[in-house]
Amino acid sequence: MKFWGSFRSGCIALALFGIFAALSWYLGYEPGIRSAENLVSFTRSMAGLLPPAFLLVGLFNSWVKRETVENNLGKDSGARGYFWAIVLAGTMVGGIFVALPLCLVLQRKGASLGVLFTFLNAAAICRVPMTIFEASFLGISFTIMRFAVSIPLVILVARLMASWLGEDFRIRDGSGV
Repeated sequence: MKFWGSFRSGCIALALFGIFAALSWYLGYEPGIRSAENLVSFTRSMAGLLPPAFLLVGLFNSWVKRETVENNLGKDSGARGYFWAIVLAGTMVGGIFVALPLCLVLQRKGASLGVLFTFLNAAAICRVPMTIFEASFLGISFTIMRFAVSIPLVILVARLMASWLGEDFRIRDGSGV
């Protein structure tokens, strides 16, 4: 029942935005026209990115065994778990849009909470395309220094959050289960 209420609210918000965009176009209100163009551009980008990404998350869920995740990202994985979380996050495309569903799958397969938080934070700062872009504009020495500072901080914050929340903390998937 919660889904339909949220769905209805989303449809109402989208309809109101459509009315706003139509009025903006009719009246020549430039900020409204630009925001409608930005919404269309963002929607096209997400429509091209999310279906293949969710397909890959589904394949990951089906093909990767629980024991593999537990051994490499579980409670007893130690530093190896944090390393693999950063490597996995660095190779992702789509940022947090893809990282959150994959994080849910990893938790269901036995990844520890500290490793999951490391994965989520690393998905925001360690992606390869972003790193190449950064290095080309700011230089490789800046990129190396940023990684040298940010990766230990990501791991430290992830471990603190995991100890604060406790290992029994579960990410909710919105299904109410």
